[in-house]
This record gives sequence, structure tokens and C-alpha cells, in this order.
Amino acid sequence: MPTPPIRPRAKKPDLRSADILAWADAYHRRHGRWPYITAGRIPETADQTWAAVDQSLRAGHRGLPGGDTLSRFLHRCRGVRPRHLPPPLTVEQVLTWADAHHQRTGAWPSGHDTGPVRGAPKGTTWLAIELALARGKRGLPGGVTLAQLLERHRGVRNRLGVPDLTEGQVLAWADDHHRRTGAWPRYQDGPVAAAPGETWGAVDTALFKGKRGLPGGDSLRKLLARHRGARNKSALPPLTAGQIRAWAEAHRSRIGEWPRVKSGPIPEAPGETWSGVNAALTTGVRGLPGGSSLFQLLHGRPGHAGR
Repeated sequence: MPTPPIRPRAKKPDLRSADILAWADAYHRRHGRWPYITAGRIPETADQTWAAVDQSLRAGHRGLPGGDTLSRFLHRCRGVRPRHLPPPLTVEQVLTWADAHHQRTGAWPSGHDTGPVRGAPKGTTWLAIELALARGKRGLPGGVTLAQLLERHRGVRNRLGVPDLTEGQVLAWADDHHRRTGAWPRYQDGPVAAAPGETWGAVDTALFKGKRGLPGGDSLRKLLARHRGARNKSALPPLTAGQIRAWAEAHRSRIGEWPRVKSGPIPEAPGETWSGVNAALTTGVRGLPGGSSLFQLLHGRPGHAGR
């Protein structure tokens, strides 16, 4: 029996952009959303599916130019945001999330934080917002950082945009601190009262690392020792046995007895204490040979440093 001839498959009719858009509009009216490639059959046609339409848009079949997708086609013709892209952002929205973060934590968010933004769409992080702000993505203006945005709209101090410092300025702040507290500031003393937003720790770091217009290789302690005569515990002046004996003679004249380790501050040497002197005699620092004690120096014979 002869084999029947194979009939060629019927050629499917060409697709027109207007038809695809009409089908998409009908889908949107029915479902309240736009079609995607897994949305199944198109009711307005006999046997068309959205997957087949997407394939024809990609490959250039059925009269279409090719190099397209259903997602790009709807984005171009109907402004539909592709499903794989994150939702758009606004500056007002970012500021609202930042305000909530500040209210909750007491601190403003950082653009380096990779944690989720509470109340934002899933997958939104402060780092993602930082990148979108810098690159002008997701509807944001571009060319700006989160720190700059918060500085502009919330008055938050931008650590990367802080003004330069001078030694004279730092000394003026230190003088103000000394007038108010009776002591020179230390790097751990917290905010600078005369300069809101500044801290003594940040000033000390700038002095040491050479930031904010300062030469570097310095410290708050060294600066105050150099210009205000403040005692620098890391660079104490040398001691001599004769100097210690002179202070001890003055102590004996006042008190009627030789000083001991626990006799406290030395009035003739502001900042010095008898325990500090004893430690220097024992360990051999500040120009002293070591292996001695206050008792031995004053009495010329072995004894207990703790007396």
C-alpha cells in the first residue's frame, strides 16, 4: 500500500503588534495585571499562548522583527515594569524609611548596610538604595549618596563631607573644655561642646592619620603637651634621684615625715604622684636605672616599696 504524502503544516498567520497589545489589554482588564509568558492560552485566539507570542517576539517569527521579549514589548508600549526588576523608589520613600530606622535604633542608616530595610519591598537593602541613588536607577535622581541625601534633607552630619581642621581650632576647643571642666580633653571624652557634631575621638584620629587638612603623626595628647603644657602620660619627662630627693625633703618639711608610696600627689610637681615615682624607680623608666624603690632611695637600704 503506498504511503500517503506528508502534508505540509499550515503556516500560522502573522502576528501584529496591535493584536498583541489588544490581547494584553484584555488580559489586564480581566485580571488587573499584565500577562507573562506562563499565563497560558489567549482566550481571544483559537490556539495562541503567551509563551508562543514571547517566542515569536524573540526569534522573529510570524512577521515580527525578532530580538524582543513579551516583557520588553509591554514595557515599551504600555510602560509595564518588567517583573524581574525591583520596584521604583522615590526620595520621599527613602527618607520615610530612614526616619523609621532612626526612630527605632537612634542612628541614621548607612549606605554600607546590607541588611533589609524594614517596611520596604522584599530584597531592599540600604546598600541597594545607595547604589540606586549613585547610579540614578529605580526612579532616583542619581549622582548622590545616602549620606548626602540625609545631610540635605535631615541635617545629618556627613562624615565624608566634614570640614577641615586646624591646630588652632582644636586648641580653642580644648581651652573651652579646660575652662568648663578644669581638665584637658582626652580622646575618649566624647562630644566637643564647642563644636556640635565633633568628638574628641574623631579629632584625635584626624591628628594621627593626617585627615581633614592636618599633617598627621600627631595626637590630641601630644598637641596639648606641646602647646598647653598638658601632661602627656605616653611621653613623661625624665626623672633624677636628686629631683626626687628634693621633692621628698619638701614633703618632710610640710608633713614631718618622709613620703611613702601611698602619699598621693606631689605638690611641687603637678601631675606626679609618689606611686608613679616609685614605679619608675622600680622598673627603670624615665631615665632611672631601675631595681630600686622610693624607700631605698630615701633611706639607703633595702625595704618594701609599699611602705
